[in-house]
This record gives sequence, C-alpha cells and structure tokens, in this order.
Amino acid sequence: MGESVVSRVVRIVETFGSDTPALRVSDVARRAGLHVATASRLIEELCRHGWLERDDDRHVRIGVRLWELASRASPTLGLREAAMPFMEDLHAVVGHHTQLGVRQGHEVLFVERLSAPNAVLNITRVAGRLPLHVSSSGLVLLAHAPAEVQEEVLAGPLPPRTPNTPAAVTEPAGLRRLLAGIRRDGYVVCPGFIDRETAGVAVPLRGPGEQVVAALSVIVPNDRHARAQVPALRAAAHGVSRVMSSR
Repeated sequence: MGESVVSRVVRIVETFGSDTPALRVSDVARRAGLHVATASRLIEELCRHGWLERDDDRHVRIGVRLWELASRASPTLGLREAAMPFMEDLHAVVGHHTQLGVRQGHEVLFVERLSAPNAVLNITRVAGRLPLHVSSSGLVLLAHAPAEVQEEVLAGPLPPRTPNTPAAVTEPAGLRRLLAGIRRDGYVVCPGFIDRETAGVAVPLRGPGEQVVAALSVIVPNDRHARAQVPALRAAAHGVSRVMSSR
C-alpha cells in the first residue's frame, strides 16, 4: 500500500521550524522526501485552506489558519492560562527568563516564555525542545516521569548539549543520583549546564492528584544568587498548581 496523502502532508508541515520558517517548494520537497511536482500540488492545496502561505518571493511558510487551529485546540491551553498570571509575577521579581515546559517523549517542549531586553542568554524558545537530561525543566520532568521513561533515558545515549554540560548528566549513575535529589528537594539548580554564564532553576507544577504536569523554570545569571530564586519559584508553582487542581 502506498503512502497516504495525510502522511505526505504531515511531512511537508514538519519541514518548517524555528530555523527554517520559510522555504522554497524545492526545499520543502527535498526535506520531505517528495517529488517536486507532488510537493507543489499538496502545497497549493494547503495554501488554499490557509494552512500554508506564500510570501511575495514565493517562499512558503506556516499559515495563520494552522496556527489558529493549533492554538485554539492545544492541550496546553488550560495550563498556560493557569500559569500566566503567576509567571508574570515571577518574571517581575526575577527580571530574567521565566518559562513553562511539558514533557513530550524524551524531550521538554517549552510552551510559554517571558523575557526581558537585558536578560541573560537563553537558547530556548516557545515551541522549542531540549533533551530531558540537559536542562533544569527537563530534569524536573524526567525525575517525575514514569519509571519506564526514566529507564529509557538512562539507557542512553546521554550526549552533552554543549561543552559546558557536566558529566553528571551524561552518565547514568550520576543522572540517577541527580533525579533522586530532585524528587527529595523539590527543585533543581543547573549552573552552567548549557552556557557557563547562566543557570537554570526549575520546580514541578502539579495538577489534580498531585501529578506533575509541567515544569516552571527561570534562567538567571550563574552566580551565588541563582539558588535564591527557589522560594519565588515554589510560591509561583504552588499558585499554578492550586488553580490547576481546582479545575
């Protein structure tokens, strides 16, 4: 049986990313593994429905209609609505990046982020992903993930994200100890894990039944004050969790 039209459409849509927001039809075809004529026909149809759009120079990008549908039906919509007031308060206190992440397989997906003009370097972005073992949000989510997910991640590979990623999270024994510490302490501080000048600090967000549904984190300067953000993070997380549990 040949490949379905839906599968081809999915491959076309998934060629677009934060680093490639606009592509020529030939590039879409190459990335999706489709004949140019096939890709061109499907792209034309998707443009008619507003899922894709063409620029003046004939580059193709994700259409507003697709963004609208995804935003309106997103399973994270309720989480983001519950979290945003507390994230805004936390951001005002911290003055740097404040972000919300959920687990998707073996990665953390960032669904919301607040920043500031003079904030420290942060490589994450809304709809961006990182492996669970290299970021503060990911480590919190991994620590509270089902046992089988933890074992799959611990089985490796556990590559460093940058040269700054410590060996403690790239070998199973060290990572297992770190996850146990997160469950015990209720937070994690990751000094210089991705950039030596920054530190990630994260805590879990809990929904009904005390289940961990997301991670709330800040990215701040990597100095002696990084750990001092934990009380503010915990207070914000408590507020979000209270709202989530009441719904």
